[in-house]
Amino acid sequence: MSVNLTVVGCSPAWPNPGGAQSGYLLDGPGRLLLDCGPGVLAKLREQEPWPTVDAIAITHWHLDHWGDLVPWVWGGTLGPGAMVPQPELWVPPEGRELLSSIGGRLGRPDMFEVAFELHEYVDGEPFEAAGFEITPHRVLHYDLLAFGFRASANAAVIGYSGDSGPSDGLPRIARDADLFVCEATLLQTNPEGGTRGHLSSDEAVEAFEASGAKRLLITHRPFERPLDSSLEQASDGMRIEV
Repeated sequence: MSVNLTVVGCSPAWPNPGGAQSGYLLDGPGRLLLDCGPGVLAKLREQEPWPTVDAIAITHWHLDHWGDLVPWVWGGTLGPGAMVPQPELWVPPEGRELLSSIGGRLGRPDMFEVAFELHEYVDGEPFEAAGFEITPHRVLHYDLLAFGFRASANAAVIGYSGDSGPSDGLPRIARDADLFVCEATLLQTNPEGGTRGHLSSDEAVEAFEASGAKRLLITHRPFERPLDSSLEQASDGMRIEV
């Protein structure tokens, strides 16, 4: 049995025309959503009245990777998702406290714990969700605590960079993977001062080659920044059998 990847949304921090932001659905033993940015919930609802996913895992707390958890709360508790089983929600360390603080400003401190079965993961420690084994690895994303995921099930391995500058974590995430979904936000390698937060396509290719992964899918790419035609680029709605 294979694993199928659906690119629900792949826009960067500003949405591409007509696009949703980060969201990657893995169908295998169960249904696992990696990140849940703005527009992802609406895209999922085009396929079914309310998304039936078993688990959601969030890489970091920039809004384009988690913002649709807020409308998911409202729809999952007050709307059409009220009769759908709650998904697990896996968040970075101290994420429970952060969501409680956000919830206190938006409605009630426990709103996310009411809508989801909430868990925190730990850097480098595998956890199981939706039948997948997921190992989070810390990546370099400015000064923010951020992770990429290595997800495996049914003898298939998918690496997902999340948002990352050049990082030793990337080859670990994608080591010998069947598919490496890697961001390449920058038009070119950027010798910016301070801590890096994103990759150019050349740097994504370097990380891919260092990992030994079989296939590279470039994502999180602004519409305005062209990509070499030799590279495979994610698009909303794309489906890949792994």
